[in-house]
Amino acid sequence: MAEELTPETPEAVLDPAADAADEEPIKQRKNGLYPGVSDELAENMKSGWADTELHDLEPIAQAAETAARRAALSARFPGERLVIPAGNLKTRSNDTEYSFRASVEYAWLTGNQTEDGVLVLEPEGEGHVATLYLLPRSDRENGEFWLSGQGELWVGRRHSLTEAGTLYGIPASDVRELADKLRGATGPVRVVRGHDAGVEAALTDKVTAERDEELRVFLSEARLVKDDFEIGELQKAVDSTVRGFEDVVRVLDRAEATSERYIEGTFFLRARVEGNDVGYGTIAAAGPHACTLHWVRNDGPVRSGELLLLDAGVETHTYYTADVTRTLPVNGRFSELQKKIYDAVYDAQEAGIAAVQPGAKYRDFHDAAQRVLAERLVEWGLVEGPVERVLELGLQRRWTLHGTGHMLGMDVHDCAAARTETYVEGVLEPGMVLTVEPGLYFQADDLTVPEEYRGIGVRIEDDILVTADGNRNLSDGLPRRSDEVEAWMASLKA
Repeated sequence: MAEELTPETPEAVLDPAADAADEEPIKQRKNGLYPGVSDELAENMKSGWADTELHDLEPIAQAAETAARRAALSARFPGERLVIPAGNLKTRSNDTEYSFRASVEYAWLTGNQTEDGVLVLEPEGEGHVATLYLLPRSDRENGEFWLSGQGELWVGRRHSLTEAGTLYGIPASDVRELADKLRGATGPVRVVRGHDAGVEAALTDKVTAERDEELRVFLSEARLVKDDFEIGELQKAVDSTVRGFEDVVRVLDRAEATSERYIEGTFFLRARVEGNDVGYGTIAAAGPHACTLHWVRNDGPVRSGELLLLDAGVETHTYYTADVTRTLPVNGRFSELQKKIYDAVYDAQEAGIAAVQPGAKYRDFHDAAQRVLAERLVEWGLVEGPVERVLELGLQRRWTLHGTGHMLGMDVHDCAAARTETYVEGVLEPGMVLTVEPGLYFQADDLTVPEEYRGIGVRIEDDILVTADGNRNLSDGLPRRSDEVEAWMASLKA
């Protein structure tokens, strides 16, 4: 990784002093090998560059959808200034940053994904005028484009404000001028908090936590029902995820020779080639690690005769993620006990998926799946019945642990800020997408179950779209039934 010229960050995006950036020298790295920049070099770097402005751009694919979302937001908060930041880069260590991912609210309303961006809806007449505040292209006059750690020659070209306006269908302005505008704003203002401290500081005397939370909740609930573009992106994410699972099955012998990290890395390759990233930390849990719900260390052994619980999802370039789990026998064949437990989870999932219907209560699929699991636990003598008693007291939770699913979209646990009455206590509508993912987990140290059960964990998870007349399993490209899983694995290994 090159380091010799990289300076410290030259200016804060929302610092008023940034307007004078061409008058202040850009700070150099403390221990850089070049102590400074000669006047001659500085002058040389200002000229001799071709015009690279892009003139043949088309609006992004979801421009019509993002415009409709902004219109709905405008109608909900008439007469109020609304501020939705993308967020800033976060330091990983010293002078390196984590890969940037824009806030979901910002990306959902704009389609833009660049750091430091801010969407502002200014009230005008009966509605709002939207402006996208972004960093313009790197300044060549003050040397920022080649001296700044975030300059064009170091991290790549930014779109010009004119280009951004064309791409996103929103007039774009320089974000470095935004702080002063926000400080001088009058009238009611709301901001989505937690993404940009500079924006929040500029609005500190103009907003309230209660009003800002209403904005966050509205934007979360507005994503409960997906539009056609979103459903298409989720299907794209799922299709890539299916291919990622196939990749993993083909290399299980190499994972046995190394560790769970071979599985994680194999799936990650598919995610990066076909999408933006993984939608969440891949869970590649072999053997007893399958009993740890969010096992993301992925540093354990992969052994023939044990099960692999793979919970993974590809995230598309527009941030929509799949969330799929399969529990696979490492050697391609379930043992008798593994199959018994797996089939119980499969039957629970079948009951849960069948309960996903328009007009049904959101909780119905969870209750249906939990009932099946409770029945099996009673049948196996692991908990004392009757089943109604087990469910009333929640006794099955010792081995089921988690809820049976969640909303899915741009966040793997999407719409999390929605009100309970519209989410968990709500009713399913066509266009909603949720996971159905029952599981049974017998911890390695659980003395209440026979020894042969201990260390076995099984989860099966699919992404389900609520349709007008029922549901559609977006991830049905992956087999679920135990015999189909074995046949599928055998075909891939062959």
